[in-house]
Amino acid sequence: MKLTPKQKRFADEYIKSGNATQSAIEAGYSKRTAAVIATENLIKPNIKAYIEKCMAEIASNRVMSYTEAVELLTSIARGEEKETVVVATPVSVEKVEKEADLKTRINALKEILKRYPNNDKLVEQQIRKLSAEADIAEANAREVTDNGTANEIRVIGFERRAEEDERSETS
Repeated sequence: MKLTPKQKRFADEYIKSGNATQSAIEAGYSKRTAAVIATENLIKPNIKAYIEKCMAEIASNRVMSYTEAVELLTSIARGEEKETVVVATPVSVEKVEKEADLKTRINALKEILKRYPNNDKLVEQQIRKLSAEADIAEANAREVTDNGTANEIRVIGFERRAEEDERSETS
C-alpha cells in the first residue's frame, strides 16, 4: 500500500522534527485532530516502514564507509587534502590553506598499510624476528644437559644458526 501525499508529507516532517503532532499540522491535518492522527499515522505499518527506511538511509549516510575512509587517507598521504591554518602577521590574522605536514602524511600511509598487511615491510620484519627467536628457543631446548639445565647459546647471524642446525642434524 502506497502512502498518500499527506501521509508522505507527515512522515517527511516527522523525520525532520521528531514531533508527531507538529508534523501532522505541517502535513495539512487539522490542528484540532493533529495529535490523534499523528498517533494513528505512527502506528500504520506502511508509514512506519517508510519512516524506518528513511531513517536507516540517513544513518548510513552519516557513517563513513570503508572505501571513503581509505580514499580520505590516500588524499591526505598524497598531500591533496588541505587544512586551514590561522597565521598571525604583523598587521592581522590570516587563514591559509596548506597541505598536511610530513608527519601527518606518514601517519595516513601507516593507516592505509594496516589495511594491506601483506605489503607491510614492518610486519614482515617483525615476523622474521619472531621466527628467529623461536628458532633460538628451540635450539636452547635441544641443548639441555644431563642434569636438566640448559646451556646458553648465543647465535650471531643466520649463517651461524644454519651451521649449528647442520651439526645437530648430523649428530
